[in-house]
Amino acid sequence: MNDAAFFGFEADFVDSLRCIPMAVRLRLDVSGVKLKLNEWSKLDQAQRLRLVQAPFAGEADIRAYAEELARVVESITGSRPSLLAELPDPVWEDPGEIPAQVLEQARSVKLDLPLKAWSALRPLQRFALVKLSRAGHENRNFIPAMREFGLQGRAVP
Repeated sequence: MNDAAFFGFEADFVDSLRCIPMAVRLRLDVSGVKLKLNEWSKLDQAQRLRLVQAPFAGEADIRAYAEELARVVESITGSRPSLLAELPDPVWEDPGEIPAQVLEQARSVKLDLPLKAWSALRPLQRFALVKLSRAGHENRNFIPAMREFGLQGRAVP
């Protein structure tokens, strides 16, 4: 799970890291930490980059990440970040089943997402599509992500 790449659809904020990139959002979901954008914005560039690049390959890394993040946020804001009430279902980890919300979003923009294509994606790519297909969100980066991941091929009639 040590997948710290930035995506092309994140290019408009990668230089400044003013928004939380998918690599960090994945780490937050897996470690159970809820980091608000205003907390993220108080971190300096070096701190943000460390959170993107920190090891995240097993349980010890996940615990260390959550603790380091809490320590850094507390040192800057005076309080620790919130914890998620419950960990999200890691549906992105299953290459054998496309989550319904992702299929729905793909269909809504008239794109086909075959299981074979979903299975070929890296976990961080699948995570991004899950996040970009959440109900009640703008989802403006869903199509750019599909294109970037080579999934813009066949349109659904």
